[in-house]
Amino acid sequence: MEDVLAFVEARLRSALGEPDARAAVTFLGTDRIEVLRFLDRGGDGDIVRYATLGMSANPMTDPTAALADPVKGPRAELVLSVRAGLADTDKVLRPLAVLAASPQVEGVVVAPGASLDVGGPLWSAAPFSSVLVAEPGGLVEDLELDEPMDPVRFLPLLPMTSNEAAWKRVHGAQELQERWLTHGTDLRDPLRRSVTLD
Repeated sequence: MEDVLAFVEARLRSALGEPDARAAVTFLGTDRIEVLRFLDRGGDGDIVRYATLGMSANPMTDPTAALADPVKGPRAELVLSVRAGLADTDKVLRPLAVLAASPQVEGVVVAPGASLDVGGPLWSAAPFSSVLVAEPGGLVEDLELDEPMDPVRFLPLLPMTSNEAAWKRVHGAQELQERWLTHGTDLRDPLRRSVTLD
């Protein structure tokens, strides 16, 4: 397990740079989950990225499976990107750790297109309490592991307002993403309002 996480952290560092902060959260009956914070000073403003470390230590197991395979099965970590300095987004550390622990706690398989709800604002006064899991491979490339282990996928999280989450349940993830694209929605804006859903 430690070897997998060492490789995962190395991949995160090579893609995102050195983390400027990290926090660890342990839930009863689960392995420790860390959240690393990376600051990206780019041309279009500073972006802060939060990445989980620990979710991929064990493969996710289909809740309908009779027996959990300790080696084979999907592995993932979560990555959230927001514009820095607009809101106190560091409060997202615990909600992110909760989401990363959900495969161990609830036996869910986190995959692209899924909605994850934290039951409260992602950070103080955030207009979002849930996220859409997006397709991996853009920001951080998949990490191949030795056979028979599945690769670790780094899944981007896109914050959703309650209206967007409800609309997505009816119309699907693809439709919501197309709606965001059509309206030029800045998904990294921590203060953004819901996209028009007429």
